[in-house]
Amino acid sequence: MLLNDKLKPYRLLLASQSPRRRELLTGCGLPYELAPKYDCEELYPAGLPAEEVPLYLSRLKSEAYPAPLLPHDILLTADTVVVADGEVLGKPHGRDDAAGMLRRLSGRSHTVVSGVTLRTPERTHTFSARSSVWFRPLAEEEIDYYLDTCRPYDKAGSYGIQEWIGYAAIERIDGSFYNVMGLPVQRLYVELDHFITR
Repeated sequence: MLLNDKLKPYRLLLASQSPRRRELLTGCGLPYELAPKYDCEELYPAGLPAEEVPLYLSRLKSEAYPAPLLPHDILLTADTVVVADGEVLGKPHGRDDAAGMLRRLSGRSHTVVSGVTLRTPERTHTFSARSSVWFRPLAEEEIDYYLDTCRPYDKAGSYGIQEWIGYAAIERIDGSFYNVMGLPVQRLYVELDHFITR
């Protein structure tokens, strides 16, 4: 039986304002509803290893959801970070910060890690996916062009792989392309199937 059919008794709630996550869930063919917007301060403990940060934040977002879940609700929360030299590169604080991040990623590899949490009233399951991404060296003019054209200030690491920079600058990926976009949909498909059939 297709996962879409298995999900019919459930209401999958996506608690994310990311248009990319909505696009990816739709593209995967999974029926979902968008959860109402709510506030969650995305802070994590100092000293937490960088690759554990998205797991922590996806659970934090899940626990911060203000409405009680109904028996057949599945709440989906996610967080994606860019990791370079063991440090989390979050969303930039303006143009200078974004340019600095892109210079740091230029001509080398980095890791993108997503944490995803699935929660019902009775159970919680969190998993992560990682992808390695290689950038060719970027000229200053290319960085300026990308920032002026795409304004990636709402994106971890100051870039979106589905934008110009993904076409022109990313040499290769080891792992899921969609994970770099913000949601590892293939892994989510498998984990969600296991979650509802356990």
